[in-house]
Amino acid sequence: MQKPKNTTGVGSGKSGLGPVETVADIIENRLDVVIQEWLARVEKEPELTAIPLNYEERTGHLPQLLHDVISRLRMDEGTKAPISEAAAHHGDLRSKQGYTVAMAVEESRLLQVSIFTMLHKSEMHLDFSAILPAVVTIADEVDAQLKQQMLRFMAAAAAKAAKAA
Repeated sequence: MQKPKNTTGVGSGKSGLGPVETVADIIENRLDVVIQEWLARVEKEPELTAIPLNYEERTGHLPQLLHDVISRLRMDEGTKAPISEAAAHHGDLRSKQGYTVAMAVEESRLLQVSIFTMLHKSEMHLDFSAILPAVVTIADEVDAQLKQQMLRFMAAAAAKAAKAA
């Protein structure tokens, strides 16, 4: 659970300047930054770019997946996280687009790296005591989303095998 926002306007980051924001607020306010960071990383991976996708096809899933991460960060501690329907849909989509399991895992890994990189760049606005619990929550949510994607990959493979039989 994250601490409430600092309403004094004084940050507790390294510089001591600027208001303290929750990790959820920072991600929400910088969604475009995370998406651009992710896309830049994806475009450096020949395995991922081997499948030609336009901007919307490549990134269209990210806003909802990130909103699921934000929602998860705002949940009270101990609340059971809902299953991400966006992640399940994304798994179906990537499977149809010809992605392999390894490619989907790589995209997920790059999403975590992109979120953490953006948070690092925003550290002056973060309450340091909230960072580690938030990182754990982010990693758990992104991994749970990846699980949903993999379940859809496996279902697609089973359906394909049944059709061939």
